Amino acid sequence: MNQTENKPKSYTGIVLTLTVLINGLIAVLFFMPKSGQVSIANIHILPMLNAIFNSFTFIFLLAALFMIKQKNIQAHKRFILAAFTTTLLFLICYVVYHSIAENTLFGGHGIIRGIYFFILITHICLSAIIVPLALFTLIRGFSMQVERHKKIARWTMPLWLYVSLTGVIVYLMISPYY
Repeated sequence: MNQTENKPKSYTGIVLTLTVLINGLIAVLFFMPKSGQVSIANIHILPMLNAIFNSFTFIFLLAALFMIKQKNIQAHKRFILAAFTTTLLFLICYVVYHSIAENTLFGGHGIIRGIYFFILITHICLSAIIVPLALFTLIRGFSMQVERHKKIARWTMPLWLYVSLTGVIVYLMISPYY
């Protein structure tokens, strides 16, 4: 038997390309000038939808974690796919909103301002990192590279939980200023 027959297919190029495209698009949207003239229905509902999607992602991830602790692999997979689905819906709404709307400035003062920016900055940095981590973890899980999946999932799960939870917290903190 040839050793290359057992070697799993490498998705590194695809994951890195998606990571650069997704993070690059978000960076472009952040710096892109906007007219502030929105002629469609109130798009300020989109940040609330994003918080809802992040909430569901958080819940699905907790359920996936619980299921794998119970050794229920099929339920774990379904909850992970649900988390990816709500994350994708979040990403679509995020791109639509930030391609049209002006950036909203946080208006809080004092210690709450420092707390907000700490949460926001850690959320942004870790959300950029979670893109390739989540994709590699998914690929390793679905291609039955169990040990490699477990090794990376130990990092992916807590970071993804943090990113989804802080996404909701950031929304709740900035929502009065929309």
